Amino acid sequence: MSSNKVLSELLGYRKSIRVIDATLRDGGLVNDFYFDDEFVKKLYETNIHAGVDYMEMGYKASKEIFDPDKFGKWKFCDDDDIFDVIGEKNPDLKLCVMADVGRCDYKTDIRERSSSPLDMIRVATYINTLPTALDMIEDAKRKGYEVSCNIMAISNAQESDVQVALEMLGNSPVDVLYIVDSYGALYPEQIARIVDMYMETAEKYNKKIGIHAHNNQQLAFANTIEAVGDGVDYLDATYFGMGRGAGNCNMENLLGFLRNPKYKIFPVIQFIENCMTKLKEDGALWGYDLQYLMTGLLNQHPRSAIAFTKERRNDYTEFYKELIFHD
Repeated sequence: MSSNKVLSELLGYRKSIRVIDATLRDGGLVNDFYFDDEFVKKLYETNIHAGVDYMEMGYKASKEIFDPDKFGKWKFCDDDDIFDVIGEKNPDLKLCVMADVGRCDYKTDIRERSSSPLDMIRVATYINTLPTALDMIEDAKRKGYEVSCNIMAISNAQESDVQVALEMLGNSPVDVLYIVDSYGALYPEQIARIVDMYMETAEKYNKKIGIHAHNNQQLAFANTIEAVGDGVDYLDATYFGMGRGAGNCNMENLLGFLRNPKYKIFPVIQFIENCMTKLKEDGALWGYDLQYLMTGLLNQHPRSAIAFTKERRNDYTEFYKELIFHD
């Protein structure tokens, strides 16, 4: 490739890229979704001013499985609650929710798109629950939604199993196939290889690819921009990196990197100063720390590191021994 070609790619931008704000959904795992309406309204307005393409409002969780008295309303994302906060919907910002296989009543709780504020349903699944995920995809498509399928914990899956899953999804009406580094265990070189595998399916079946990265090894941003360079179009990020455990790719990093003039960094900085720092001051805990690095290095679910953090432990050496001797 010529030096001028490389320079033009670095200085240019790809119009097909879409940025998804996952602050309410992944960040909700930090505070049990207790965001007040004012925060959500300001986040919604910030996304519009910043040029963000989609805002994930939270989960469509089952009220039979999860007690509404123990979670904020963004765990359930009732359509009427969304309308109450956003008022008249701005067409410049699409809205989405995550529907987790086995944890939602999708046939009853997700209504027709024509009467909903939502535009996209993000179906979250592990490889072994794919048959139900496919039914959820079909259901959401019948109701008129855009649909993504987020294959979680990709770092723990056998490549042959992923290839079979991608082929099944290729034959479904899903729009976007998501790479999800749930454990923050992957490196950019691995992301490049996984993108290649996903891209074969995407090109064969005319699908888009997305990425959702976690920051256990401080690589969420690096892995996201690696994916961008490899052709991934749908990019998840959160304000101030807020998300479960070590958090996610920071919105302020991502919008600063993307050169599309539609994206504006100033409203993001304002929102972080006015709203995100208060969450930290009020005790919400997220972000890189040594315990999350350890679970990332060992390709383990961060639940033990989250417990370590909540217990305010600082015996890192003992924790590491617990992890490596874990059955």
